[in-house]
Order: sequence, then C-alpha cells, then structure tokens
Amino acid sequence: MPILLRALAALPLPILHSVGAIVGWLVYLGSPRFRKYLGENLAAAGYRDRALLRACVAEMGKGALELPAIWLRSQAEAARLVVEVQGWEQVESALAQGRGAIMLTPHLGCWEVTAQYFSRHHPITVLYSPPKLGSIEPLMLRGRTREGMRSVPPDVSGIRALLRALREGGAVGILPDQVPGVGEGAWTEFFGRPAYTMTLVGRLAEKTGAPVLLGFAERLPRGRGYRMQVLPLPEPLPGESAQRRLNRGIEELVRRCPSQYLWAYNRYKVPAGAAPPERREG
Repeated sequence: MPILLRALAALPLPILHSVGAIVGWLVYLGSPRFRKYLGENLAAAGYRDRALLRACVAEMGKGALELPAIWLRSQAEAARLVVEVQGWEQVESALAQGRGAIMLTPHLGCWEVTAQYFSRHHPITVLYSPPKLGSIEPLMLRGRTREGMRSVPPDVSGIRALLRALREGGAVGILPDQVPGVGEGAWTEFFGRPAYTMTLVGRLAEKTGAPVLLGFAERLPRGRGYRMQVLPLPEPLPGESAQRRLNRGIEELVRRCPSQYLWAYNRYKVPAGAAPPERREG
C-alpha cells in the first residue's frame, strides 16, 4: 500500500482526479453499504437529483486519490495546490484578537489541503484520529506533522494540547462532523435527522473565547487545484444549542458545494454505549 500511494503522489492532480472519478464508480457499484448511505443521506437532506448523486460518486473517488498528493508531496507543493482563497481575512482578524482561532473543516472538498495551506501562514494544532487501515497511518502522520503543523490524538492529552495552543493565541483544526465517542457528544439535528454531535468545539470556545471559523477547499474542474473558502460560524439563534449552531453552520457550508460532501459517511450512527436519540411523536 505505501508503495502504491507514493506512486500516486507523483501523478499530476488532473490525472488523479480523472482516475479517482472511475474509482468512485467502482466503489459505488461494488458496495451496497456505500450506495445505501449515499442515497439515504442525500434524500434526507432534500437532494434527490440523480445528476447530483452521480457527481457525488465521482467526487468521493477524487477525494480518495488526491490524498497521496497532499500527504507525500512537500508542504510547499501541497499548499500551492490551493490556487484561490476567499475569506482569509477572517483568519487574520480572529488571530489578531489574541485568543486563538478554532478552524473547522468538515468532510467537504479536500479537507486535508486546508491545514497545509493554513500552516504555511500560521502554526496550527490539528486533532488527529488514526485511520482504520494501520498501514497508511505513518504516511498520514507524515502529511499532518510538518513545519507549523502539529497533530494530537483525540484523548485527554490532545484536548489539553488544543487548549494550550488556543490560550497561547494559536489556531487549532478540527473535523467537526465526525461522530464522537460516548459522553463526548449530544443528539441534535443535522440535515433533518438526529446526529450525535461533538461538544468539544463549544467547550473550547467557551473556555478560551476563541472565534470559531468554518473552511473548506473546493475542488476545481479538471484538476486545476482548489478554491479555499473561510467563513465565521453563523450567529446563534434564540434558544439554539451550541451543537445545533455548529451543525447549522456545516449545513450552510455544504449547500455551497453539495456534490463534494462525504454523504456516504455514516454520520447518523449511534456510538457504542450511547443511548439512541428519542423518537419524535407523530
């Protein structure tokens, strides 16, 4: 596997995305589980257009094959794949307040390249979860541990490192739409369905006063690179929980580019040991 990934990393991004689109369809045709989650999650979010479903399949494959190019090329080369940036002033404004910044990058577009670009401008501490395939973990860690970028585990030591970075005025990066472990989340709506949503972001913001930002790197057509967009978390609505506000912000971001969201991820699963969400009457 590592040898294959290194070979892929040497290919131009247009080729990786072209081959990735084919890989996406092979997975879709060969995996009933993938088809199930993709179809159900799109429909629940109100997306029933077959053209969008087809685009999602291709984008998922592109997302898989672009990873070696992000992890195994030099930090400068990976960051240069971001050819356009919108809203970077949000980052500078947040950090200028001296309370750090919480950068949230959901499973939308190429979330790996956002940290590469960020770390070329400001140090960032990224929360890291080991992959299911242990053989690729060293390569992933290589891509996520570079100059200006530190990866920390999702345990007590990692949370302390995030707090320390924020209190020192630095930035932290988190994938906010991962399903947290039992006791680390709360049930709240995400695209019309209850999803176990992490409480970590709200706790970090409350303890440090750090501004919360949302960002993603949109894949441009024909492998031309990525357009990075940064926005503030939307203002809370009356009576809205921190978790619902977080999910609403992610929803707004996804609606900008729905074909590039990882709809096949089992976002609505019940973590082991957690009580399922209460059923609504009627």
